[in-house]
Parts: sequence; structure tokens; C-alpha cells
Amino acid sequence: MPDMSSNPQSRDDVAWNPTELAENPHQSTEKAGKVRSMFASIAGSYDLNNRLHSFGLDQSWRKRTVALAGVRDGDAVLDMACGTGDLTEAFLRTGAAEVIGGDFTPEMLDQARRKAARLPEGARPVYEHADAMNLEYEDQRFDVVTIAFGIRNVTDPAIAIREFARVLRPGGRLVILEFAEPRNPFIRWGNRFYTMRVMPWTASMVARDGSGAYRYLPRSIETFLDPEQLAALMRGAGFVVKRQVPLTFGVCVASLGVRES
Repeated sequence: MPDMSSNPQSRDDVAWNPTELAENPHQSTEKAGKVRSMFASIAGSYDLNNRLHSFGLDQSWRKRTVALAGVRDGDAVLDMACGTGDLTEAFLRTGAAEVIGGDFTPEMLDQARRKAARLPEGARPVYEHADAMNLEYEDQRFDVVTIAFGIRNVTDPAIAIREFARVLRPGGRLVILEFAEPRNPFIRWGNRFYTMRVMPWTASMVARDGSGAYRYLPRSIETFLDPEQLAALMRGAGFVVKRQVPLTFGVCVASLGVRES
């Protein structure tokens, strides 16, 4: 029997309770604060849980995202909702002249900076606190903007995507990597069983987390936009949607948009 005095479940740190998750969490008026609170709670174990519960596939999904972005020598890259910096660091292996990781949660940025400290000085990403709906960058600042598994956590994704368009130069590329519901009914059933029944329990145990983060995450996928609806938001912000690439039987989809001149 675990010692409940040291279990986060016993503390008043619940971001998402079962009643809230029975509804659509994207409609919560407190979504921004709850998202930041839950990610602060799981920041220390975030990488471990990603590897374990994606069976290591999260790294290959990020590699596909980098490839889809088509980084050219000298490009400036902004990786939003960068978390602990896995995707941000992957861009260092391209010809990008500048790589910035932005995130809404300071504790995630702390983890990213600790990881980057192992890299040579002068070859590290810049990590900055950033709000996807209100970017503090001038117009046409970047050649590439990416956001991996983060657009559904934004209070208003349409506003964020318009901000991405604003900070991109004409011809700049936006890649959104996000979870989705597989089209195949058998794979969809298996994926739902795993994400809704197995993963919330095991991931919460690994993280020793009582915030409700790993119950919110599958619910947030189930109630979020499908890839076609997300593509419509991108077009509405002035992007030409070039490709939507399903990964691992459609468990996630990478969407590439190019900003019109």
C-alpha cells in the first residue's frame, strides 16, 4: 500500500476533475490555467511517459515533422508548445540558422533548458516563455513554425493559427502535429481502449500525478477538431494546406500549410 501522505493525489492540486472531463474540456473558461497547472505537475516525468506510452514512436513522429517542414539553410524556426524541447532540438540538426522554442508553462521550459545544457554553447536552442495566441514577435519573423501535440491545448486554436501566419514570412511553412482518431474502426477501438483505459492509469502512476493530466489528455483528443476541421482553420488563416500525413495508422496527423504571399 503506497504512502498517501507523499502521493500527489492527496494534495489539493487537481487541475481536471471527473465532472469537468465528462464535459468538453475545450469549452472550460479556465482551460488555460488548468493546462498550465497540469503540465507543471508532470514536467519532470514528461519525457519518460512519452517514450513509454508511445512505445518510442514519439521520436519518429517528430522526425517526420522536421522533414515535412522542409527547413532550408539559414531559416529561422519557431517551435511552439515546445515542452521539454525534443522537437526543438531536432531542428538543430537541420540547416536552420536560428531555433527558438516557446512554451506557456515555465516548468516545461526549465526541463528543456536543463536538457540543452548538455549541448555545446552556441549550438543550443533559445527557450522563451510564449503564449501561442499572443506571440511577442514581429510580423514575418520566421520561415518555419511548428506545434506538436499542443494546438488542442490552446484556448482558441483559430487565434493561435492566425498568429502563426502573422509571424511567418510569405511562403513560410506551418506544421501542426496532433493526435487524431484512426479511421479504421478496429484500430480506433484499440487506440481508444489504450488511451482511455490503460494509459491514464499507468502514466499517472509513473508521474505520481494527481492533477488529472493523463485523464484530460485522451479526453482532449476525443473532443478536439478532426484533421479536416483543423485544415479548415489553417485555410481560414491564409494557409494553403499542402499535405496531411497520417502517422502510425492515423494515431496522429502532421498537417503542412504554406503561408500565401
